[in-house]
Amino acid sequence: MRTDCVVVGAGLSGLVAARRLLQAGLGVCVLEARERVGGRTLNADVGNGQVVEIGGQFTGPGQDAIQRVAREAGVETFATHTCGTHLMELRGRTRRWSGANPRIGLVPSLSYLGAQRELDRMAREVDPAAPWQAVRAAEWDALTLGGWMRRRMLSESARTLLAMAVRAVWSIEPDEVSLLHILACINAGHSLERLIRTRDGAQQDRFVGGSQRIAEELARTMPDQLWLGHPVRRIAQDGERVVVRADGLEVEADRVIVAVPPLLCREIEFAPAMPLGRQQLIARTPQGTTLKYLAVYDEPYWRAAGLSGQVASDRGPVGAAFDNSPPGGRPGILLGFVVGRHARDLLALPVAERERQVLDCFARWFGDRARSPREVLVGSWSEETWTRGCYAAFHPPGLWTSFGACLRQPHGRVHWAGAETATRWIGFMDGAVTAGERAASEVLSCRVQGVRR
Repeated sequence: MRTDCVVVGAGLSGLVAARRLLQAGLGVCVLEARERVGGRTLNADVGNGQVVEIGGQFTGPGQDAIQRVAREAGVETFATHTCGTHLMELRGRTRRWSGANPRIGLVPSLSYLGAQRELDRMAREVDPAAPWQAVRAAEWDALTLGGWMRRRMLSESARTLLAMAVRAVWSIEPDEVSLLHILACINAGHSLERLIRTRDGAQQDRFVGGSQRIAEELARTMPDQLWLGHPVRRIAQDGERVVVRADGLEVEADRVIVAVPPLLCREIEFAPAMPLGRQQLIARTPQGTTLKYLAVYDEPYWRAAGLSGQVASDRGPVGAAFDNSPPGGRPGILLGFVVGRHARDLLALPVAERERQVLDCFARWFGDRARSPREVLVGSWSEETWTRGCYAAFHPPGLWTSFGACLRQPHGRVHWAGAETATRWIGFMDGAVTAGERAASEVLSCRVQGVRR
């Protein structure tokens, strides 16, 4: 085959890039390893025309790009259910709360809010497009977020609460991640509070019919360009063209956009090899660890008891829970996120034991009825061959300042997309969209320059 541009990966980032190139009149071939589109978004049928999201699902204020693409695809949003009393398990005590922030005592609350304000202030000094250029980049990239928390937060309860928030937002532990990386992500998402919150925050809304619908609608506009079940094995370029070799298919093109997580880039052979800096970058970029459990009941029975279904817990294994029922409220669905160290512990157990422990969490919060769902759906993204972890890749200490400049820098005729390469809402669906559009713009710009020459 011969085309203008090959896009590797049919997640949101790759499909958005392909759409932009098609609109500009270019020939495009999209190669996807899976037998479906959507990448880290995935819907599951729960009967009567209703679906639930196994993968990424939330959107909120400021995420204009994904919401724009959804509207263009005919996909509407609806509010995440938050009515009722929320629960929090913190250091052996269960608290009930409502409103914007849980009550954890005067001193811990002041410590937590002080740390939140300080992180927001520091984040404003970090450009998400070039974190390594911040004045204090070397200092902040040498620290983990956990190390900073121990230095700056005197209250152990406050530190525990912030660690819970970090797991929920990034699916990692504070001691694993560079402080500079977290600051870049906070700036890219406007503020730590916006990243954490449901109402007026990043978890405020969901997509009617599930988030994978957006990718499916995009894919319907390019049926002749989409090749599923064709994992890419080799990308070779000689300065004049690129040859992409996938299982059962070889495509020649002028340019390539690779829109897969950094960890999966390591599975592709590049000729010539990627620059050493980018090789080091992707070799040292791990993925978050996430299991997503969805227990399906005939109705959201917890609402009758005045509970919202929203829980935060330091006890685990479920660290955060939501009422994930469809817009009409039936069936009732409890969503449990198992992330970070809790996910690693659970992944070491047999599948049946994992489910038992998750349902034990639900029963602890919502009564014994929670132990008997009519169905349990699981997204074990760390065990998924073409994902290897969720929600996204993250940078350990030292990576941004050593190799960060290589993240988006094209490798000859190869360009990079994916949510990890975003400069706003890094790791979110919104970031996937803007990264795809940016990579497409790079290809179009190179084409114009080539025509001029």
